[in-house]
Amino acid sequence: MAKLNIKSTPSFTHEGGKASRINPKDQLRRSVLSCLLWENTFYEDGVSIAERILSTAESCNSEFISQLAIQARNDYRLRHAPLWLCVALAKKGGSIVSKTLSEVIQRPDELGEFIAMYNHNGKQPLSSQIKIGLGNAFNKFNEYQFAKWNRKAQVNLKCVLMLTHPKPKDEAQSILFKKILEDKLEVPGTWENRLSSGENKGEVFTDLLKTNKLGYMALLMNLRNMIESGVDEDLIKEKLISGAEKSKALPFRYVAAARACPRLEETIDEAMELAMKTQEKNPGKTVILIDVSASMHNQLSTRSTLNRLDAASALSVYARKAFSDCRVFTFSYDLVEVPPRYGMSLIDAINVSQDHGGTYMAGAINKLNETVEYDRIIIVTDEQSHDGAAYPLPNSKAYLLNVATYKNGIGYGQYTHINGWSDASIRYIQEIEKRVD
Repeated sequence: MAKLNIKSTPSFTHEGGKASRINPKDQLRRSVLSCLLWENTFYEDGVSIAERILSTAESCNSEFISQLAIQARNDYRLRHAPLWLCVALAKKGGSIVSKTLSEVIQRPDELGEFIAMYNHNGKQPLSSQIKIGLGNAFNKFNEYQFAKWNRKAQVNLKCVLMLTHPKPKDEAQSILFKKILEDKLEVPGTWENRLSSGENKGEVFTDLLKTNKLGYMALLMNLRNMIESGVDEDLIKEKLISGAEKSKALPFRYVAAARACPRLEETIDEAMELAMKTQEKNPGKTVILIDVSASMHNQLSTRSTLNRLDAASALSVYARKAFSDCRVFTFSYDLVEVPPRYGMSLIDAINVSQDHGGTYMAGAINKLNETVEYDRIIIVTDEQSHDGAAYPLPNSKAYLLNVATYKNGIGYGQYTHINGWSDASIRYIQEIEKRVD
């Protein structure tokens, strides 16, 4: 019998570069780990990205979807994309649904958010595994947590309780569930509630700081509010430094804080260095190559002042702490080396290194290969190259960190491909090199 020669249709990036062909698991990973669900990107709208995640998940097994959802929540600290993966997982069924849901849900309001997502195309009955998973997650929270996150929503806590009927583990929890049903939860003294009740803003923040009742993320988000309301600046600085190392705040959170409150940038910079503290540095000569093309200026979300270049730059700050002999370059139309700086100074230097236009990654890598000796190269990009992929020297370790969700990208083949802008990406590189070495 004669064989048919079937030619596969080539794929291209949005900028015309030839894209790598990848399997459904890699496609799902690249769509999820940089995804703030339903947010539009430079080239794709949020709805199409969400639909692609569901359709791609249909071609992946349940175990992979579960692992990816848990990784997205725990390591990459995403909230909505992991819940959306749980919706995809629920369609496949099995006990893995309840186990994944109970681990992914880490805030009470995520209980209702999952159900709202599950019903995105119209209300449908909840399977027994969904009810078990939501019920197990319900048992993780206390009254303070329920009251703090009991907000007006499409599906609130009372609705979830009535839909899932979780079994109370003791009498105290039975009383707590009754309070939820009767809207009698004790309102906690959070900064949001205290401010909305009309208390003096400066006095509230001062009290919360002195009594250690303000979380570190809330501290970073409210720096400008505190300064404008007259909170003692030395007290703010003390809390920024003392809580940094244990904060687990991602690098770009500090960048956002510095943008919102430039007056405290020096202290924020010091706190960021503490938060990214590493015990050891990987040896060898490292090149970090940052994409500064126009598409990298796409905002992370409609509510964020930061863009993908900010996230990429923040990752480079972390990488400079993780690798001993490290040089930073940027590429757009040209290849430019950035001065050897750290922290916020490095982020500023990356931003002004050259004009932000086209994405000529292949040319940049070829120029590096001709002029720079290195043992590893780490490229941070949205993978929307004009000139396709070019591979680094065969004797080098090569990593590509994708910070976007676009369907097609170029960084596979000889690259170790990593998705997301979390510091987990850099830690992953360190760990795989330890295992190999």
